[in-house]
Amino acid sequence: MGLFDMFKGDKEHNEQGMNPHFAFATSLLYMMGADGEYDNEELGQLLAVIGGEKKGNSVYIGGNNGDLMDKAIKYVRTNSVEQFLSEASPVLTDAQKMCILVNIIDSSFADGEAEIEEQQLFGKFLNAFGISEERFKPFFEVIVLKNDRSVFINPNHAKNQPGFKVELPAG
Repeated sequence: MGLFDMFKGDKEHNEQGMNPHFAFATSLLYMMGADGEYDNEELGQLLAVIGGEKKGNSVYIGGNNGDLMDKAIKYVRTNSVEQFLSEASPVLTDAQKMCILVNIIDSSFADGEAEIEEQQLFGKFLNAFGISEERFKPFFEVIVLKNDRSVFINPNHAKNQPGFKVELPAG
């Protein structure tokens, strides 16, 4: 009791083992913290994906997702991303890996640009998940397009020029 209570979350997690939903939430936390700060935009992205709301300086995640996030936060505080990826990768399907990748790259752009630390972390995820940059490129293009709001405020933007057509590369 007392000092050892801080390990309770890790013990509960280890008894249940890694699972896809836990891996999803934990991935988002690793990406959010990659640059050393948790921006409001990233918190908003997390709440949109996991479910919850922000009231003032507090974040409320309800129901089972609150427990999920508590466990994920404890895990991130005590485990390296390399340890996490070695545990998570074998339990995820291809679709789950791609879902995580799309969401963490979207999170990295939430504050306007992907910092170098976020780019490097994303590379670790790609590598651990066995997904090539070439395969992920069309998904990346969609996320970049989604987050490029300058098309609305810059009439001279290259993508706003007559004849320009947004298309995904043929794959």
